[in-house]
Amino acid sequence: MPTPAPPRTEHVIGGDYVEGSGERIEVVNPATEQVIASVPAGIRSDVDAAVGAAREAFDGWAATSVAERSAVVRRISEGIAARKERIAATITAEMGAPITFATQVQASVPVATSAGIADLLDAGYEWTEETGNSLIVREPIGVVAAITPWNYPLHQVVAKVAPALAAGCTVVLKPSEVAPLTASIFAEIVAEAGVPTGVFNLVHGTGPVVGEALAEHHDVDMVSLTGSTRAGRRVSAVASETIKRVALELGGKSANVVLDDADLTKAVKLGVAGCLPNGGQSCNALTRMLVPESRYDEALELAVSAVGKYPVGDPTDESTRVGPMVNGAQRDRVMDYIRKGVAEGATVVTGGPEAPEELDSGYYVRPTVFGGVKPDMTIAREEIFGPVLSIMSYGDEEEAVRIANDSEYGLAGAVFGSEERAMSVARRLRTGQVAVNGGAFNPAAPFGGYKQSGNGREFGRFGLEEFLEVKSIQR
Repeated sequence: MPTPAPPRTEHVIGGDYVEGSGERIEVVNPATEQVIASVPAGIRSDVDAAVGAAREAFDGWAATSVAERSAVVRRISEGIAARKERIAATITAEMGAPITFATQVQASVPVATSAGIADLLDAGYEWTEETGNSLIVREPIGVVAAITPWNYPLHQVVAKVAPALAAGCTVVLKPSEVAPLTASIFAEIVAEAGVPTGVFNLVHGTGPVVGEALAEHHDVDMVSLTGSTRAGRRVSAVASETIKRVALELGGKSANVVLDDADLTKAVKLGVAGCLPNGGQSCNALTRMLVPESRYDEALELAVSAVGKYPVGDPTDESTRVGPMVNGAQRDRVMDYIRKGVAEGATVVTGGPEAPEELDSGYYVRPTVFGGVKPDMTIAREEIFGPVLSIMSYGDEEEAVRIANDSEYGLAGAVFGSEERAMSVARRLRTGQVAVNGGAFNPAAPFGGYKQSGNGREFGRFGLEEFLEVKSIQR
């Protein structure tokens, strides 16, 4: 499959394409290690111009009817659907997601999540309510800075921009400089959907420059960030100077709790399926598998068999299920974690720190399963963000819940077992979402974390309300 032609890569400010400072950031295909495009490295003056355009457009967009805002969001959803193949190919080229995954998930889920926001508005979302002598009014918060990551370069953009626009907010988007090309395609879609000038703006650049300028900007009313916990701490600190709202979707170390009455084959198969897609580069990846001591050896064998069905290779090949890491730094980071797991006494059951011999180029890591993992090991506690699964044993249900919750993160989790017991354990997990016996993703349900996995929620009504202020009018 040929690399798709890149979209226009300038900033989009006040409806115009703007080249910016002249400095460029190269975009590298992680499978070929070749430069495929470049984007401008934004500076503070670019941020000031974009925020100024968003501020100027805010009053008019906020006053637009709900029906019109809904129609715009629906046209955005339709525009994504119409460009699905181009978007998928671009995501594969810029961050290495296998083309089948890029098509079926990366380029398809945003169609559903944005349409879901339009559906919510069309169904009669209640913008006002009454209590006693008060009228409660929900209003757009204002200018939103959306800072998005490289691992889902469209999904996370849409999770912020669609509800923000539906709420009546204006937006300045800063996509990851590692995988920025899909965001430029999205900018084309937004323009064709009829979003007025200045309502949506795009500034490319790095986190320390563009991200910080947005977080501290006095005319930005809210920052919505998806990224690392370290980035979340920094944005929170910078944004606190102006007391703006901050919504954070951060890291995770999600546990898959397999109870002793579970269908073990299904639990392990779906557990691996929850760990390896996107090369394990997902904040909600099920990277810890907890199994009963009595079934531990069987679980290891099943995991090795399941991982064997995830071939590593060229992400443009439809049979590939694990592509490269997004760049060399990420590959080296994952391999360092694998080496640390070995050094701390865990056992490599399959995989390991050596690069796949059959691949001549690209930032590849072999899917790796560790056995003999203890809860205090580094690989059991820190987010690796790669195709690495740690399998741990437990004695009883109480210990399983304790191990699962013994984490600074709380983004996602899974439980397999009889319905009643699995639901009971799911309620006890300190995470923002739990899948029971393989429960499917629901684009209308809230997504977000406890503890250092962040605050705020995305998708559906919960995502919309992140971008609303609540006013009470007494009469």
